[in-house]
Amino acid sequence: MLGLKRMSEGAVSSIGETYEARSFFAAEWTAKTDRRALREPFENAVVSQVHDCGAEDLDRALDGVVAGAARVAAMPAMERSAILHRAAVLLKERAELISMALTRETGKTIRDSRQELARATDVFRFCAEEAIRIEGRHLPIAGSPAGSDKVAFGLRYPVGVVAGIVPFNAPVNLACHKIGPAFAAGNSIVVKAPPQAAYTLSLVVEACLDAGLPADAIALLHGDGALGAALVRDHRVDFLSFTGSSRAGLAIKAAAGMRGTILELGGVGPTIVHEDADVQLVAALCANSGFRLAGQSCASLQNLFVHKDALDAFTGLFLEKVRALTSGDPRDTATDVGPVIDEAAASRIESWLAEAKAGGAKILLGGGRRGNVIEPTVVTATTPEMKVVCDEVFGPVVVIRPYEDIGSVFQWIRDTGLGLNCGIFTGRHDVAFRAVREVPCAAIIVNGTSTFRPDQIPYGGLRNSGYGRESPRDTIMAMTQERILVFPDAR
Repeated sequence: MLGLKRMSEGAVSSIGETYEARSFFAAEWTAKTDRRALREPFENAVVSQVHDCGAEDLDRALDGVVAGAARVAAMPAMERSAILHRAAVLLKERAELISMALTRETGKTIRDSRQELARATDVFRFCAEEAIRIEGRHLPIAGSPAGSDKVAFGLRYPVGVVAGIVPFNAPVNLACHKIGPAFAAGNSIVVKAPPQAAYTLSLVVEACLDAGLPADAIALLHGDGALGAALVRDHRVDFLSFTGSSRAGLAIKAAAGMRGTILELGGVGPTIVHEDADVQLVAALCANSGFRLAGQSCASLQNLFVHKDALDAFTGLFLEKVRALTSGDPRDTATDVGPVIDEAAASRIESWLAEAKAGGAKILLGGGRRGNVIEPTVVTATTPEMKVVCDEVFGPVVVIRPYEDIGSVFQWIRDTGLGLNCGIFTGRHDVAFRAVREVPCAAIIVNGTSTFRPDQIPYGGLRNSGYGRESPRDTIMAMTQERILVFPDAR
């Protein structure tokens, strides 16, 4: 089932219980003598042997996709669409294989991995549909004397070579959000896989190749941050798509120069429970949103603002729902909260909680750690400067913050300098419209949490939370450039 040049030639293979993850570039899967051992976050056993890339590999990869860009641009849109439809079918057929690899490499629960594969399948399907809808426009040039005898059109063309840098927390879906639009728009792409999900990304790229994506239209590189930085600096890349931290995103934007970018960065998950909210319903939604994916999502609910009149009732119900969550082995379908990605992440979260507690914060629930599994943790009585409040925790931690005046909550969000999603539970339209006027977030989710993200609508951040928008249609538009064609009017 697997692999360009098939499994027998070792494109992507499994060695016993250990996966082997190779990079793909210059139209072939590569083998390295030196390999990096990747360990499972839950059991700490070696899960993958990864063939990481160096500078020469990057150079060859870029040479290959630069040559392939012209070929992809010349492909009829219907052909690109058909390939993406086949890729969606293959992802669905291989969903269990890829889901298990994703769970083993990243510690994501198997339920969440399966859901991610379903989303990724939809992303490729959306991109396939949008590939045949790329449209130009007729421009109203006749409104000025200089254009009175002219007719003008705006036509869209591929940018060339796209670099897609993928994070560990949703590597399949976010890789598809980069590969699908790039190819739909007529570009070639270099995918920089997260070091923590190498084999998983190899399987995704393999499905694309098996679906008919030209071998010179895509490259997959394994390696660390230095490899990603070198990819960003190389001006054979025409467009940069990055998902990750705000710090790294700002550095990429500075290095991009005049090149196009989409940067999907971090946030601190503000969600507001207003005084008129149905606390029974809201408590269940917030418990799921704050701890799903072990809190490792840029939009994960982190700062939970609760009106003082709803505080006692909400807190009791919320703690009840959080206590019911099961943490542990991500391969068990009963597990709600798996481990965080590695020991460094677990230790950082543990230290942030200790710092908050030392500063007077109260741990209402959780706070313990077993290996890389952090118990679902609820904190209150915090101060604004505590890291669990003002920095992105990226772990299963929710801070309950009482308020009286909703304007003070809006002001706090403005002061963060971030602007991803904001959730607000209220039945009052005036409060919802005030939020969208006063809160500089890219999306205000009414009667939902900050975690909400359907894949077919624009997603991204304002200010230090991002640049540009990611959705199949929006990304395709960003990965094309408009060229104006002016004719003498034939009349």
